[in-house]
Amino acid sequence: MPVAARLYDLAMWELFRLMGLFLVGAIIMRGTGCIVNDLWDRDIDPHVTRTSGRPIAAKRISIGLALLIIFLLALIGLVILIQLPVEAIVIGIAALPLIVAYPLAKRFTGYPQIVLGITYSWGALLGWAAIGVWPDSRVIWLYLAMACWTFGYDTIYAIQDMTDDERIGIGSSALSLAGNIQKITAVVYGLVIALLIGFAVTTGAGPFFSFAIVVTAYHFGWQVARIDEHNPNLAGRLFRSNRNVGLILAAGTLADTIQALGWITIS
Repeated sequence: MPVAARLYDLAMWELFRLMGLFLVGAIIMRGTGCIVNDLWDRDIDPHVTRTSGRPIAAKRISIGLALLIIFLLALIGLVILIQLPVEAIVIGIAALPLIVAYPLAKRFTGYPQIVLGITYSWGALLGWAAIGVWPDSRVIWLYLAMACWTFGYDTIYAIQDMTDDERIGIGSSALSLAGNIQKITAVVYGLVIALLIGFAVTTGAGPFFSFAIVVTAYHFGWQVARIDEHNPNLAGRLFRSNRNVGLILAAGTLADTIQALGWITIS
């Protein structure tokens, strides 16, 4: 969003307003997606060590209550969505089938992380549309980068459940790539960096986003060097470290936008 704001001369106060809406909306939709996922997986989660204690799997929350919570969260999400331009509303609604369908992917493919990447990265398109313009070819670089990143970090995440997933008979990229997870993740993360560079070039990124890409590349190298298919606890820690990647990239794009407005000068 900050990149689109810079390219289309969006006022800073409006950018911060939209970012605030997106923050709340992301929390709401992530929560909704998690509940939908847990409803689909309510017969699977009790048999997976890491997920057996989830509220729906453990029957601490009924299906009826879960559906009610989804409805309430969806209402809040709708209130946020209708404050955005029509372009963003259309893009946002288009993502709903993906949110609902993702949990089914693990039942029919050995690479559900691909579907997750397609779904989670939708925010790149939505952020672009939020300033009132349709996504163009430039944002596709970012969308593909985010999709590949999601595939990479969720493959690491799936290492935690490899034993249970194999026993139950559900698919994951970690199982499909067993023995080669470190190598493939390195390739995928390398592709993320290449796509981010493409995005930076096509959007005329400044020094801050460029530096953020360098830091991200270092962070990815740190992750890949530590991947161990036989260490679920480490996999969980590596997965969670990806929140730093999001913060680094967001800070870089926002700093470039602030600099473009003359608030930051580099002598």
